[in-house]
Amino acid sequence: MSEHNNSESLKIQIIGAGPGDPDLITVKGLRLLQEADVVLYTDSLVSEELIARAKPEAEVLQSAGMSLEEMVEVMVDRVKAGKKVVRVHTGDPSVFGAIMEQAALLKREGIGIEVIPGVSSVFAAAAAVGAELTIPELTQTLILTRAEGRTPVPEREQLKELASHHSTLALFLSATLTKKVVRELTEAGWSPETPVAVVQRATWPDQLIVRTTLEKLDEDMRVNGIRSHAMILAGWALDPNIHEKDEYRSKLYDKTFTHGYRKGVKA
Repeated sequence: MSEHNNSESLKIQIIGAGPGDPDLITVKGLRLLQEADVVLYTDSLVSEELIARAKPEAEVLQSAGMSLEEMVEVMVDRVKAGKKVVRVHTGDPSVFGAIMEQAALLKREGIGIEVIPGVSSVFAAAAAVGAELTIPELTQTLILTRAEGRTPVPEREQLKELASHHSTLALFLSATLTKKVVRELTEAGWSPETPVAVVQRATWPDQLIVRTTLEKLDEDMRVNGIRSHAMILAGWALDPNIHEKDEYRSKLYDKTFTHGYRKGVKA
């Protein structure tokens, strides 16, 4: 079944604000923010500097203290009053964004949504540490997940099971669960020396980067007081010296490699 752009007359835009730096919003996202009559945003996660770019007469509402029903009630009320409403989410709305339940309640009111992608914290964290998360001949897979805490994880998605692939892991919402992370990765056969990079508040002015190893992860998190707003990147792609190892270089720019735009030459 094919799908086309939402053509419902009543809709809101859900905008990915990016990880923190107010300049890391898409051109489209910023334009829609500046055109909006009503801006609803998660004040605990989204930059106030970014929200300040809304037009002066816009109604700006903080949602951190609201329940799902309260947020939706506000959006429905304003949209049906003829207002242009945007909901601003941190990072990219499609990754741990909790947009599904908003969309379901809005749909019951005859209101559609348009999602504007944003820069996820996983990619902001990778950029902060200068890492390429997929390295030829080492790992070509990146798993985005979280350790199981108060919210259950499906049985087949337990961290130990995912870690058995020995690909790069990006762990959201796991800063308080590092003992569990270390235990499950170790049980999956990961070396204690496996490189780990933790980035707290990626791209914010107070960004903190901690480079460590699997066996030292929990202690280094404790010493640095990291308990929230942190992305944990783990795997050998995080080795800070990986770029010095010739065996892992991409063939894309290898002079002996032929592809559709260039004929390779013999070494």
